[in-house]
Amino acid sequence: MTVNLQLDALRAAYREGRATPRQLLATLRDKAAALNPDYRLFIHLLSAEELEPYLAALDGREIDSLPLYGVPFAIKDNIDLAGIPTTAACPAFAYVPQRSASVVERLLALGAIPLGKTNLDQFATGLNGSRSPYGACPNSVLAEYPSGGSSAGSSLAVALGLASFALGTDTAGSGRVPAALNNLLGLKATKGLISTAGVVPACRTLDCVTTFTATAREASQLLALTAQFDPRDEYSRRNPAWNDGSAFGVPRPFRFGVPRAQDLQFFGCDEGPGLFGQAVDRLRALGGEAVELDLSPFLEAARLLYEGPWVAERYSVAGELLEQDPEAVLPVIRAVLAKAPAVSGVQTFRAHYRLQTLKAHCDRLLEDLDCVLTPTIGRPVTLAELAAEPVLRNSQLGYYTNFMNLLDYAAVAVPSAFMNNGLPWGVTLFGRAFTDQYLLSLADAWQRQQGLAAPVAGQPARNDRVRLVVCGAHLEGLALNGQLRQRGARLIEAGHSSPDYRLYALAGGPPLRPGMLRVKEGGVAIAVEVWELPSSELGSFLTGIPAPLGLGKVQLADGRWESGFICEACGLEGATDISHLGGWRAYLQTLQ
Repeated sequence: MTVNLQLDALRAAYREGRATPRQLLATLRDKAAALNPDYRLFIHLLSAEELEPYLAALDGREIDSLPLYGVPFAIKDNIDLAGIPTTAACPAFAYVPQRSASVVERLLALGAIPLGKTNLDQFATGLNGSRSPYGACPNSVLAEYPSGGSSAGSSLAVALGLASFALGTDTAGSGRVPAALNNLLGLKATKGLISTAGVVPACRTLDCVTTFTATAREASQLLALTAQFDPRDEYSRRNPAWNDGSAFGVPRPFRFGVPRAQDLQFFGCDEGPGLFGQAVDRLRALGGEAVELDLSPFLEAARLLYEGPWVAERYSVAGELLEQDPEAVLPVIRAVLAKAPAVSGVQTFRAHYRLQTLKAHCDRLLEDLDCVLTPTIGRPVTLAELAAEPVLRNSQLGYYTNFMNLLDYAAVAVPSAFMNNGLPWGVTLFGRAFTDQYLLSLADAWQRQQGLAAPVAGQPARNDRVRLVVCGAHLEGLALNGQLRQRGARLIEAGHSSPDYRLYALAGGPPLRPGMLRVKEGGVAIAVEVWELPSSELGSFLTGIPAPLGLGKVQLADGRWESGFICEACGLEGATDISHLGGWRAYLQTLQ
């Protein structure tokens, strides 16, 4: 049985009777068993008996009654599945959980079916997929290269056509590096957006559950289903309304950061600079304006992850076993954790202070950007190179990924190209916390541009900024403009409305205020400005607007509709029609 496992295609196959969950899972299980000796991607492949309860739960259910009806997925083996051992790739650490991780419970309730628990770098400490007693995971395209890690088996499960999606985790890049090396979309959502309850920690304060999919649209669908506040997880965060599933859409013109030439590192890869240059051009072609970005503070933050006290946080999980039975932990993992016991409280707080300084700097650099584009990895390394220099080569893989969770940013790894040897190569889009759906919208546009996703016509993509059309006292330099500035707003453009409005000078004041009214006939184009302010500030701004003014939708000259100032018709009593002047500034000049 050959079935397209992408979410929409699989649902269509079920609906049309071309497959059933039982048929599909039996086929996938057989395929996985045949591939596992070579790829070592599953630590535990569920037996037919272990699969049966999940299949039986779908009996008698309508296909459209469950968003993930019969969708096969794989689970990284540091994420709990009730009744199945969780090993974190360390047999001596293994335990059998009575309850599944919260995100797994959610997926099961939505109709998804777990195929098995996947291989990983031991205790999720590594970015290459070769640090496991269950065997190294080779790349899905070229066997002499690694799969990437630590979510090695999860990436392979999707890349090899065994699962519609897979769960991984990401502390330093584990959900992005394997995506890049296996031609997948890897979503590392904002910290706390997807619950980590029931996940073996690497660094509890930094860990994220990730998804591997073929497309950004699938990642968006899964995020919308799993981004829920979880009382089981003390680090869980509520998803703001601007980042829900409806935020996924078609990007409008945007500004993206590109690292300075001196910050880019390809570690001797001759193809890297050209591939990244092509990626920049593709993002420009999607309507992006490239802005040079100083990446050095981000890279300094990245160095804190392994050079600073966060290695002690890793030790808090594996340390007791390491002390009691050091041989149970792989030598390379022991080497990484060796300095952890010597980390002092003073060192820890100093590192936190430095991180906070760097975050404040990095946040300022991102204020006027919609996202940043970087390579996902500088250079792929072979399994032989990893064996010869495990720490150095692993460190190089994390050059562009290690800072992300420390600085609390969202990130999406996107397939971009293939190298001359056929190995996949990818880029990462990252941005402020809770801009996940916006980043996925850009990734979707990227894939559609490359013909890897179906064309769509939809609403504009949203992020944590809202655009506001102003026509009067809030214009640049005028009396009420400070109300925008103090909320962190910035001017995007000056232009005109569509020719469908009348402009009035309202009675009363100071300050003098205009009213802009949409009319069916006799309208003119009015001079306006478009400002952008943080979505979190819109509520306080709205409550301060006096009647008869309010916020609604204003059409611009190019046909776009944006939120903006409108006026109730009943408020025009005593007002003066100033439409013939074409704008508020022109009216003010007549008063001088």
